[in-house]
Amino acid sequence: MGNSFLIRQATIVNEEKIFVGDVLIEDGIISSIKPISPPHPPLQEGGESSLRYKDKPLTGGQPAVLHAEGLLLLPGIIDDQVHFREPGLTQKGDLYTESRAAVAGGVTSFMDMPNTTPKAVTVDILEEKYRIAAEKSAANYSFFLGATNDNLDEIRKADPRTICGLKVFMGASTGNMLVDDPAALEAIFAESKMIVAIHSEDETIIRRNLEVCREKYGEAIPVTAHPLIRSAEACIRSTERAVALAKKNNTRLHVLHISTAAEASLLDPPGPLETKRITGEVCVHHLWFDDRDYARLGSLIKWNPAIKSEADKNGLFEALLDGRIDLVATDHAPHLFEEKSNPYLSCPSGAPLIQHSLNMMLEFWKQGKISLEMIVRKMCHNPAILYRIEKRGFIREGYAADLVLVDPNRPWTVSKENILYKCGWSPMEGYSFTTRVRHTFVNGNAVYMDGLFDDTVKGRRLMFNP
Repeated sequence: MGNSFLIRQATIVNEEKIFVGDVLIEDGIISSIKPISPPHPPLQEGGESSLRYKDKPLTGGQPAVLHAEGLLLLPGIIDDQVHFREPGLTQKGDLYTESRAAVAGGVTSFMDMPNTTPKAVTVDILEEKYRIAAEKSAANYSFFLGATNDNLDEIRKADPRTICGLKVFMGASTGNMLVDDPAALEAIFAESKMIVAIHSEDETIIRRNLEVCREKYGEAIPVTAHPLIRSAEACIRSTERAVALAKKNNTRLHVLHISTAAEASLLDPPGPLETKRITGEVCVHHLWFDDRDYARLGSLIKWNPAIKSEADKNGLFEALLDGRIDLVATDHAPHLFEEKSNPYLSCPSGAPLIQHSLNMMLEFWKQGKISLEMIVRKMCHNPAILYRIEKRGFIREGYAADLVLVDPNRPWTVSKENILYKCGWSPMEGYSFTTRVRHTFVNGNAVYMDGLFDDTVKGRRLMFNP
């Protein structure tokens, strides 16, 4: 059960509207939403904001009152693609450290990938991950079941009400789980009761490109060759194949971390997300960086799929705005800094971003590139709709009180002192954001409050309506 809070005079961003109002949280649930009449105008650039307490929580049975004039109140972010590294890789990150970083960034729910140790390719292994999360995670959680060439029986056993989806690696990445047997792929697409989420890169093309670079550079391949090796062609060919399989078998297909503008046109056209069968997401790093940034950041921005051209970056943003791309996520993937400092061929792909993803998207808002309403749609509403999550992702009466209060005019600079990832680094280090997460509520509990955490708060297992 959550504490009771009354959030007063916040600028609420929800379901394509922005208005000033009060939100009452009782027993972990949003019990009342009241627009203020006459409404105060939403905060303008350069305005003042405040966050003040009137009473301590539950004093005399009354809710704590948070005066939130000038602050943005958003539904909690739902990130459908993270690698929190537990079990087995906890030197890089774990469910405690990375979920704390998540809530500090306004992320209240996450979906974790199966390439841990052991790989989450059976229902029993998956349930052990849920057990650990119940003890350690500050945010709500779900875990993908991983597909292999020979675990179809486990896929059949999976309960789509309690598991977010099935992850298929149609390209090798960290913790190689490549599914490359055509018969196995056909059966997976035909029989999965869950949404099939894919890492989409063609391994044959990647290997061919790698040999070309080895002939040119030997073993000293520069990181600037990464988008040439893991090329646009490799992504497009793989996604074309997956889309064909999905259409043949009427499978719900979700293409994770799209990195080329061309792939967006392979998805279902813009329209109601509830009726789409083939959907896609873009990660914040593919909107923020392009191949010119390798010269400055090197392997710190080595991801799979690779960050590609400025044209791809701009095309992905356009597809996000016009509705071809439905979600924004992070692919949060911490590695030790020492690992990321290795030469290209021995440097792992992936980087941590979940603490900063909302701030990154809000910077685009400040630059006039995207509206607040669309940020909330792509990071909160649409993940809930796509995965059919029970009563989350919206500020609605009767829904779980997963909420984030953001100060739109409180600058801060990313530094080693405020990075919360266990790995201790970020490709955003040194960047000054103009917005700051002030409070994050998970199931009505104030888990994060102006830099302080309530470590007694634990998230809950996400449930789904298949």
